[in-house]
Amino acid sequence: MTSAAASVSPPDNTQPNTEDPDALVLELQRELAEASPMRIIDRALERFGDELAISFSGAEDVLLIEYAKETGRRFRVFSLDTGRLHPETYRYFAEVERHYGIRIEYRFPDTVAVERLVRDKGMFSFLTDGHRECCQIRKVAPLRRQLATLRAWVTGQRRDQSPGTRSALPVVQRDAHPGRDGGPLLKFNPLAARSSADVWDAIRAFEVPFNPLHSRGMISIGCEPCTRAVLPGQHEREGRWWWEDAAKKECGLHVKSG
Repeated sequence: MTSAAASVSPPDNTQPNTEDPDALVLELQRELAEASPMRIIDRALERFGDELAISFSGAEDVLLIEYAKETGRRFRVFSLDTGRLHPETYRYFAEVERHYGIRIEYRFPDTVAVERLVRDKGMFSFLTDGHRECCQIRKVAPLRRQLATLRAWVTGQRRDQSPGTRSALPVVQRDAHPGRDGGPLLKFNPLAARSSADVWDAIRAFEVPFNPLHSRGMISIGCEPCTRAVLPGQHEREGRWWWEDAAKKECGLHVKSG
């Protein structure tokens, strides 16, 4: 399924995948290091067309959709439905589809793998075993299936989201996940240099929809059992997997890459 903004121009013809991916990353890094988020998205869509998709789940990501719409180019959006999201999140997804006139490409976890995990360890094994196994089944495996159809993707990652793991995040990088036909995959992070305040200033300026859970103190929103509100002054990632060490607050979606 392909998601596209309403009344946008046809995608540009994508170029053959014959060049050195590392050289392309360096070229794009030099070109886009100081570029605005909208310019980064426009360049990504110009370069990869339908072979690129925007990953959508929260506040940063809806801003990426807004920027993509503003470019006037055709674009795709995908999201991971883990089966354990908040009811508000599911309604928010539908609101975003209506607002932008798009259809989100949903990826779901493998039913057999989920059933095996729950039968063997119960519904809340992550509270004692750590969240990695559950996230691998419900998020990482579906993501890999999606990325295997693409040559590039766009994320809402920011350097200040998780200083221990994202402080050096570039605006363009080679992803460690394989892309289409097992080939190289590029990842664009247009908001890498932006802060949470920058994101919310833009959301208000563009008057784009956002998840109502944000108004209840949930800044970083994931699955319902693994998300809670944070107190004033707390880092946003303190609301995720709060029973685990702060250095382990990644789910595996964003593996180390060049």
